[in-house]
Amino acid sequence: MKTRLFRSPAVASRLRTAVVWAGVAALPVVVLLAPSLVGSRAGVGILGVSLPLRYVVPALVVALPAGLLRRRPLLALGLMLAGATLVTATVHSWENGYLAGIWHLQFLGIDAVVGLIAARRARRVSVPAAVAVVVVQVGASFLNSAADPLDRALLSVLAVATAWMIGDSARATRRHIEELRYRATADAVAAERLRVAREVHDMVAHSVGVIAIQAGVGARVIDTQPDQARAALTTIEETSRETLAELRRTLRALRRPEEAAASLDPPPGLADLDRLVTAGADAGIRVEVRRRGEPSPLSADVDLAAFRIVQEAVTNVVRHAATDECQVLVDRRPDEVCLEIVDGGRGGLVGEAGHGLVGMRERAELLGGRFTAGPRPEGGFRVTARLPAVPAGPSTATPADPPHDDRAPALPGGSDAAPAERPAGPATATDPASAGAR
Repeated sequence: MKTRLFRSPAVASRLRTAVVWAGVAALPVVVLLAPSLVGSRAGVGILGVSLPLRYVVPALVVALPAGLLRRRPLLALGLMLAGATLVTATVHSWENGYLAGIWHLQFLGIDAVVGLIAARRARRVSVPAAVAVVVVQVGASFLNSAADPLDRALLSVLAVATAWMIGDSARATRRHIEELRYRATADAVAAERLRVAREVHDMVAHSVGVIAIQAGVGARVIDTQPDQARAALTTIEETSRETLAELRRTLRALRRPEEAAASLDPPPGLADLDRLVTAGADAGIRVEVRRRGEPSPLSADVDLAAFRIVQEAVTNVVRHAATDECQVLVDRRPDEVCLEIVDGGRGGLVGEAGHGLVGMRERAELLGGRFTAGPRPEGGFRVTARLPAVPAGPSTATPADPPHDDRAPALPGGSDAAPAERPAGPATATDPASAGAR
């Protein structure tokens, strides 16, 4: 029972907070204790090494506030600086080497904190902090009787400047990496939306063709065969409503793509999963497809999105799972279809290099569905998606936030082109070589 209590995140957080503030509360005691240990030869054993207390206590002056660095780095820096300055002003000894030693021990540690702040905070915060540390350190160089105060003052300026530049450089590098990652994600989202737009374009073009044909038939037979004309008008009405619904859903989220040639072939769907089984077998992966539930009618875009999600997930197994089999479960329910793709491979965390999960998540959320992916506790990787039989429209999720996938496609159903390398020409909805591109 006690073990579970201490493992609770809330209890662990409170314990960490209590320890941090206990160290801060002990800081004045340690500062007052430092002058009395100048001539002490007592030591404390740490990892089998005996360290003199007269050096350990000044080091604690800087170490005790370190627990605040994560959330309150400026407060931690201020406490360290104040404690080190008080020790420098109150500790006096005939040993010049001792005075210089504790001075370097404390203030070089403070300089490292300046670099940490520069790496984590904006320049408007880190620059004033660095200037304050330089001023205090230069002043503290002349407080005690240690020799060479000018040398220590010059060392202070150089050490603070070096620490700040290293930290600021690390911050700039991190920001640059984040910007590149954000742009790559945005490019992946835009590319995926354009691909979805091309597929919808194919379906709309097909629907308009059907409408034109049925309208011509109705016009020719309306006088002689009214029943056939009525059937043609019914087909026109149903096709028109479905097409308008698709346009309303997609025009909110998709930009108008560049002019692309339309495919006359129907888009793939869950009935075409056998082609993934064949492609997986050719790549050395045995894909086991299990179906559950009674097949319910699915709109064309939901059927296509379900096929593409399974295609991407199986492709990731081929490239990254290091296994020779995976299982695909298609659960058809009255109002939705549930997909689960599981492998027993090496799993791994969701990475940041590829964009396969971005595309799958976009497809699911565009239709009002839900999507999750991640490693399984027992090993391997799991991808799940729940798509409504009738699309509910795009969700309000921010497209730049979805996690990235370090699994790139390899099956004939996917390509590995990065956003900057994606082909300029159209990708048809039925071409297995381009449909799974990320």
